[in-house]
Amino acid sequence: MQFLQGEEIDNLLRACEHSAYHLELQDSYSTPEEAEPFRKFLAGEPDDYAWCDDWDSLIHEVTSTGRVVRRARVVTEPHTDYVRWSMVVAHRNIAAGEDVRYLPRHLIDPAELTTDDFWLLDDRVLAFTVFEPSGRYAGWAITHDPVVVEHARAAWNQVWDEAVSHAEYVKA
Repeated sequence: MQFLQGEEIDNLLRACEHSAYHLELQDSYSTPEEAEPFRKFLAGEPDDYAWCDDWDSLIHEVTSTGRVVRRARVVTEPHTDYVRWSMVVAHRNIAAGEDVRYLPRHLIDPAELTTDDFWLLDDRVLAFTVFEPSGRYAGWAITHDPVVVEHARAAWNQVWDEAVSHAEYVKA
């Protein structure tokens, strides 16, 4: 397994040929980068979203060439504050080119999921999202193991096929 951080991750996304699929399974993340924007959300204060400009630019760069970036979130209902915030922030992901969907956790058997968030790139590279015990995002653990990749692909397909688009989900 290989561990990537920072620009190495951005370059791996830039190098994908046709697809990058992101599965998120947690109802809350406590990454320091998001602490202040999340605090503003909870306090009802405005956010300029400058903190996500680099990500938005990267996703736009990838999707503007015809490659697909999808994000599926398995969420508990009722939503945590973090999920409510992520649903507000998702308009940035969507504007940058991501297709975002949600699947209520009670609608899927936990045995059909992986235990960790991941990125599946071109159906052949699997990147598990790594967090430190403090919740700080650390990077990606990469594997090309076909058995592990196939398990993740099956989990992704199950979630994506049952998930609802962001627009439909926020309406409901």
